[in-house]
Amino acid sequence: MRNLFRENGVPEEAIRKKLDDTWNELFYGAPDVRIYHPMDDDKGYIVDTGNTDVRTEGMSYGMMMAVQMDKKEEFDRLWKFAKTYMQHTEGRYKDYFAWHCKLDGTRLSPGPAPDGEEFFAMALFFASNRWGDGAEPFNYSEQARIILRACVHKGEDGEGNPMWDPATKLIKFVPETPFSDPSYHLPHFYELFALQADEQDRAFWKEAASRSRAYLQKTCHPATGLAPEYANYDGTPTEPQPHGDFRHFFSDAYRVAANIGLDYEWFRNDPWQVGQSNRIQAFFRNIEVADYRRYTIDGQPFEEPSLHPIGLLATLAMASLAADGPDAGHFVKLFWTTPLRTGDRRYYDNCLYFFSLLALSGNYRIYS
Repeated sequence: MRNLFRENGVPEEAIRKKLDDTWNELFYGAPDVRIYHPMDDDKGYIVDTGNTDVRTEGMSYGMMMAVQMDKKEEFDRLWKFAKTYMQHTEGRYKDYFAWHCKLDGTRLSPGPAPDGEEFFAMALFFASNRWGDGAEPFNYSEQARIILRACVHKGEDGEGNPMWDPATKLIKFVPETPFSDPSYHLPHFYELFALQADEQDRAFWKEAASRSRAYLQKTCHPATGLAPEYANYDGTPTEPQPHGDFRHFFSDAYRVAANIGLDYEWFRNDPWQVGQSNRIQAFFRNIEVADYRRYTIDGQPFEEPSLHPIGLLATLAMASLAADGPDAGHFVKLFWTTPLRTGDRRYYDNCLYFFSLLALSGNYRIYS
């Protein structure tokens, strides 16, 4: 794995210290920085500080952070909370997870968000490979397979809907919708699911990886590199939805650059990812972090500022894993000197921040 901080002149001991310090701040730090809280003797949760709730996004992100950092206690606590309060045991959502709940575990909405399921499954496979399987619910690899089985086959018996569209093999925004969210596309995860999921589904996951890579080429703008928050299966931005207009480059879409960077680092399967990463970095090169906005995907700025500017910077830096242009080093150095976000909106920014710190230091690894 490349270490882009070291390539840009940062000493190894400073990198290790920053990684450890950032983990400690996010999990055990001051009240205006931390996002993790233990609960009872055996559970814990990641709080979305902007909404004061617990989301499958944050829980699965926390588990991925924990397995990458070799923190089994925190991993198991997060998984126990998710398993106890969020995973459905019956009905049309059986084996899926309610996408958000209160801090005490009370469900706020029954429906799932597929980015949670795919991160849960990958983190669980890594935990199995790193620490070995234990007794239920810590039989990590079987728990991952249960989730992925539902994602692919739900609805075949007439109840519920799969998380991947069977015709296109593209991940959906939610199981009921006929469109996708470009930031949900993680071909680098699907390549690994193809090695560890149920035997009967391995060809599906291999195909899903190539379909997602092709999809990202369609949905990222050819000049700016910007992607919309929601997009149709042909890659075009979706029409405005009842709950908002998601045709533009805003919060969800920030993750696309990071996902492409990590896919390139892990698999180097798609040469397009290099030019794409150069394009999005070039677009933002001369824009101050404090002036990041909402943008149309062809690059027109709105007055509305970014809700998560540090998160966006983190993903632009992570794009340097694939980029080979003149801006790659700039974003790595700018990210290195930028501190964690504090205050109410910090949760999403700092999750993306930690993933970028892992990836750019060569510590966001495949455990197989």
